[in-house]
Amino acid sequence: MKIKEGEKLPNSKVFILSKDGPKEISMGEIIGQDKVILFGLPGAFTPTCSAKHLPGFINSMDEIKKKGIKKVICISVNDPFVMDAWGKSHNVQGKITMLGDSKGEFTKSVGAELDLNARGLGIRSARYTMLIESGVVKKVVEEEVAGKCEITSAENFLKKF
Repeated sequence: MKIKEGEKLPNSKVFILSKDGPKEISMGEIIGQDKVILFGLPGAFTPTCSAKHLPGFINSMDEIKKKGIKKVICISVNDPFVMDAWGKSHNVQGKITMLGDSKGEFTKSVGAELDLNARGLGIRSARYTMLIESGVVKKVVEEEVAGKCEITSAENFLKKF
């Protein structure tokens, strides 16, 4: 991952599903000046992402709020319809913002692109979790193996600050 702690998060465009359909929005608009957790993962509906990474943040919402986190954002190289459906299947409404980086622009801008063509998935995102304050990365961790969710899990990430 090329982005480092202390750096400003790139203001790349991503997609969110609004009531009017897919809406392109900048990361700066989504994050604003808030204290935010952003976690990226290889794909919606994939085994580790669905069994551990996303549910871990859903189950940790009380602790997240206690730490002053205003938003939790999940991003993947998927389209916004898939991200929205996956979020609904885990009842994230009102808890986690689901973003589709369908062009991979944000993922590439932070250096998290992962070539999973051999597994039929194309270019995806590595698994990572970030703490962002006022658009600046305060903490970032990345799994060495995208199929694992250990240092990037909500439980372990929240212990670090």
